[in-house]
Amino acid sequence: MGPMLRGTSAAVVAMLALAGCQGLGMGQGGAPDTLVAAKVAAAPDLNRLAADAAWANARPLTVKLSGGRNLVDGETTGTLKAVYTADMLYMLVQYKDPTNSIRRAPFQKQADGSWKQLGDPNDKGGDNNLVYEDKWAMIWPIDESSIKGFEQQGCAVYCHEGETKPFGNKYTRKEGEIGDMWHMKGMRTGVVGYVDDQYVDHTRYDKDKSPNAGRKSDPGPQGGEYTAIKLVNGKPAFMSRDGKAANAGGAYYVRRGEEVPFVDNFKPGDEVAGHINNPQTGDRADIKAVNKWENGVVTTVISRKLQTGSRYDVQFDPAKRYPFGFAVFDNAQVRHATPDDALFMVFAK
Repeated sequence: MGPMLRGTSAAVVAMLALAGCQGLGMGQGGAPDTLVAAKVAAAPDLNRLAADAAWANARPLTVKLSGGRNLVDGETTGTLKAVYTADMLYMLVQYKDPTNSIRRAPFQKQADGSWKQLGDPNDKGGDNNLVYEDKWAMIWPIDESSIKGFEQQGCAVYCHEGETKPFGNKYTRKEGEIGDMWHMKGMRTGVVGYVDDQYVDHTRYDKDKSPNAGRKSDPGPQGGEYTAIKLVNGKPAFMSRDGKAANAGGAYYVRRGEEVPFVDNFKPGDEVAGHINNPQTGDRADIKAVNKWENGVVTTVISRKLQTGSRYDVQFDPAKRYPFGFAVFDNAQVRHATPDDALFMVFAK
């Protein structure tokens, strides 16, 4: 995976009060760049996605994003909503994406009977834009003063372009600065009910010691969110126990526990999954999610405790305002679309 966010930021839009949005934490009114989390008595049902009645109480924040690969003209429009209870935060994330990208580096049977893992011929390292997955990501300073310049420059303070990867490497400027990263990976975490809970620290890029620079994962299961399937004796080592080709009623992922040794009953042109999804536990599993693409729109509903107690997570206090960044990836490993400036979240009383 490459870095999440980048962009050239302008000054943050001034906070302008909007009518009908009083009683917010810190005395802040709603503004064009501000998401207002509405207080609700009952949590939304994640499985109902945007149809749950709780979202009627939340005012949408419309976000224009640009600079991404594969989106129409590199642009899309996102809509965010948030509600909260005494101890939980819930968010509804929706954005336009004309294609449902689910073919993340599958294996394909060739005409001569051999197997080949599909990729992007233009990928020179960490830059697959052809057979990948849809993703979105958010990043939050751990507290309002932990990332110098974030409120003024947005996500650009994390991204250092011209360092080995397209859109650069991600790290904070000095030790002690940490950002909480929420990384929705459509075919690796979304399909098993999670947003990958990660963080960014000050670690600089090193080809051997820290190839991902400051981007790291919260403590969790050994092996990470997925395990790549390898070719063994020219064939994938594992497949899903249903035996279906991914492009003929099967899936482009295998759930951990449902993998079986590969049996080649496939015909040329058939595709099978290139990875096994691992269950998430511990700190890395803090963010539950239901994710769906339908009719050109990606919809995700997430839930997370306001206070997780983890040093790698932002701890939400409804009396405070929180800056954050948002990015959308359309079938792209790193080339994402972002707004120009930081966004903010406040909590209605």
